Amino acid sequence: MRARELREFTTEELRHRLQEARRELFNLRQQWNVGSLEDPNRMRAVRKDIARMLTILRERELAQEMDKGAAA
Repeated sequence: MRARELREFTTEELRHRLQEARRELFNLRQQWNVGSLEDPNRMRAVRKDIARMLTILRERELAQEMDKGAAA
């Protein structure tokens, strides 16, 4: 999923999608260990999606802190 698409979600939706992505990565790792993983590139894509989501969440946190600092 592209960062532009992820930015359209609310923070709660983004956190929910992050939780789902982490669950998917866990399942992919289980499949890898068992030897039944069909698309190993999917693990890389999910890891990158997780990183994008974490980056956007952090950007939002920093923006809130900047707003609080400017208001004070």
